[in-house]
Amino acid sequence: MLPSFILRRLSRPFSLLQVHGRRLFSSISISVPLSHPIYIVWAANTGLGKTLVSAGLASSVLSPASQPSEFQYIKPVQTGFPSDSDSRFVFNKVFDIFRRRRVAGTSLIASNHVLKASPAAAREVVGWYEEKTVEGEVSEECSGSRRRLNCTTLCAWKEAVSPHLAVEREAGGVEDEQLLGMVQSCLWKEGGDKEKAELWTVIETAGGVASPGPSGTLQCDLYRPFRIPAVLVGDGRLGGISGTVSAYESLKLRGYDVVAVVLEDRGLGNDGSLLSYVQNSIPVLVLPPIPEDQSDDLMVWFDESHNLFDSLKRILQSAFSERVQRLHDLPKKAGELLWWPFTQHQLVPQANVTVIDSRCGEKFAIHKVQAHDDVIVQLFDGCASWWTQGPNATLQIELARDMGYAAARYGHVMFPENVYEPALRCAELLLDGVGKGWASRTFFSDNGSTAIEIALKMAFRKFWCDHEAILSISNQKPLEFRVLALTGSYHGDTLGAMEAQAPSSYTGFLQQPWYIGRGLFVDPPTVYMHCGRWNLLLPDALHSEKHELEDLCKNIANICAAFAFRDELFSESRDASTISTRYSSYISKQLSTYSGGPQNKWIAALIIEPGKNILGYLFPFLIHGAGGMHMVDPLFQRVLVKECRNRKIPVVFDEVFTGFWRLGVESAAELLHCLPDIACFAKLMTGGMVPLAATLATEAVFQSFVGDSKLKALLHGHSYSAHAVGCTAAVRSIMSFKDPKKNPNLPPEGRVLRELWDHEVVQKISLHPQVKRVVVQGTLFVLELEAEGSNAGYASVYARSLLLQLREDGIFARPLGNVIYLMCGPCTPPCVCSQLLTKLYERIDEFHKNRTVQL
Repeated sequence: MLPSFILRRLSRPFSLLQVHGRRLFSSISISVPLSHPIYIVWAANTGLGKTLVSAGLASSVLSPASQPSEFQYIKPVQTGFPSDSDSRFVFNKVFDIFRRRRVAGTSLIASNHVLKASPAAAREVVGWYEEKTVEGEVSEECSGSRRRLNCTTLCAWKEAVSPHLAVEREAGGVEDEQLLGMVQSCLWKEGGDKEKAELWTVIETAGGVASPGPSGTLQCDLYRPFRIPAVLVGDGRLGGISGTVSAYESLKLRGYDVVAVVLEDRGLGNDGSLLSYVQNSIPVLVLPPIPEDQSDDLMVWFDESHNLFDSLKRILQSAFSERVQRLHDLPKKAGELLWWPFTQHQLVPQANVTVIDSRCGEKFAIHKVQAHDDVIVQLFDGCASWWTQGPNATLQIELARDMGYAAARYGHVMFPENVYEPALRCAELLLDGVGKGWASRTFFSDNGSTAIEIALKMAFRKFWCDHEAILSISNQKPLEFRVLALTGSYHGDTLGAMEAQAPSSYTGFLQQPWYIGRGLFVDPPTVYMHCGRWNLLLPDALHSEKHELEDLCKNIANICAAFAFRDELFSESRDASTISTRYSSYISKQLSTYSGGPQNKWIAALIIEPGKNILGYLFPFLIHGAGGMHMVDPLFQRVLVKECRNRKIPVVFDEVFTGFWRLGVESAAELLHCLPDIACFAKLMTGGMVPLAATLATEAVFQSFVGDSKLKALLHGHSYSAHAVGCTAAVRSIMSFKDPKKNPNLPPEGRVLRELWDHEVVQKISLHPQVKRVVVQGTLFVLELEAEGSNAGYASVYARSLLLQLREDGIFARPLGNVIYLMCGPCTPPCVCSQLLTKLYERIDEFHKNRTVQL
């Protein structure tokens, strides 16, 4: 009869993954315990002795001379089963070794079982579970001297071929998520006396580092979400240096920590070459030659290897302890050494510092200290790491590979008067994508804020060229150029970019004593969802005309289909409406205040975020004192562009945030149905992997800088302009996001992303009494909580408790005062977005009930 916990595992549906009673997202969230050493054994190729290393390490951990211990051996994928079973080999050999070395007062209980087998393999399995014991003279008082060996094969197939071929020939397939869920279940296995026994877990892969798993996914990619430290079994044969180095680099490229390399001594000195290659940064251990006689019981070989495996155990134990200690030390050291942006350090206790161990696609892996154990858990990056992130796990590896190639090929080379393929290809993609139909030139810089300053330089020169006749004959006060921007807008933190925004928390004397505010800042109308309906909110300057718009507003508010209204919102048919005329009149009045005049001040550039102005995404929304991200009426922005065109004022689109599918289209200019003279891009352009920005311009703008003197050129640049690594990342990201074969959210026509946020759940959230407003577009979902006084605005900590609860649910988000936003990537499955919203709604409901009780 099988033990009850084995029966439970065998009967558990593989499609429903449970960890500690919590249902996981369909895209499984990984958690790895740090209560004991866990290692994964890889090899440069098949047949190099992975299983011998696993067995040798197990025998060392379970040695009668060591402290009481438990060793768990996991073989996720086994082919050639049951005639070839690595878990049975470890089970038998370690048992034999222990019996050979048995001393009084020690005993070993060894078990071996299989969780899932193909029909062909299952027919030949005598039993799913086997157990045997080496008994010593152990009294009840000495029960702590008992060792335990648990060997498990998770999935097995009969034919001795690559797992993906075995699945094709025998059925019994297993999806990646199922296999990861089974591994995770074993890592959190029941049983084991942690107080009295030292626990170890070893996972042994199949074949080589890049051998396919059952679904065809390379194993080095398949197990990457766990990021378990690695032991690499190298190749001591002729040609083995090359294969071992390739395997090592494949693991490092995917973010694995390789703790040790072990290889068989074939008399060729491969270990010396490998030590030289890794510059003695990791140990390389050499095993005695392995007997070729398959009938050999290997006991002599294991005896000869005993000291080496003891050394390997010490190395792995030390590496594990050092890793845990480093993770524990990070928050304290961070508080002492780092200066975080946008952070009041006095308000960040050490316990609230998030220690990020790694990233896999859209999820962080973070270190948490729980009641009794340390653990690595995954959190969905709900703020897209300051809106830069978009790659899934597959694209992340593609980007890492391409960037490594660019770094190896180019390193860094200077850009002026030079050309190299990554920069040229990136420019071609930009001009044929986000700049298609209007832009002819690409100017590279290093971040969004500097891209804005470059755009302003371009716009001012173009304005001068278009108005030179009038401006040059002016005998009035010194000429002053100003920008036209929207109140509450934000275009970066560099000094010039800050001058293009209205006064805010970021421009006060304590932050920016030089701030003047060189612009005309217009209050825009905004739209938002509340109680299941969309509403138009007019600024104070338009309130006097509000009575003439009431009928239109009522019609907007009464539209039931939110998504239908959103299409209507961006429709060009609104250009002929009454409200369009009113917007035009309002803007004309504003522009007339800066058209020369006695002060000789001119609006020389318009700068907006097309389709959406993220009003106050770093500071309070200043129009009515509320806080958060707001959607500006697209019609207002379109009219704004038209009025500036009529006055030959260059138009700058700030698409640092909105570009590359962030709002559901490649360029947010498509939402406005009008084109700029200049546009700025960054963030998602490189998939968030490395800083790079681009300012695109029309040929007319470029020509305004062309002349016989260098002094007429655009004298602006950066040491790392158009750096090859960044341009290469941008090329891969741009191509992947707009390829329907790689981006499942993009229909074949490839124009607009499918809806990512479930309409019914969005409506439900907007109806909640705790929610003041909702904005949803593309990859972005925003809500503002009902709050008053000090609980509202950017400085508020009103939502912090709610966000901490979301982190317990596996969602990482940052508050913007009483505003909460979630952001996914262009490739995020809609089902994941729905799960995010559902969990958010549950936490809002709890938050509201707690607030009600307190009141």
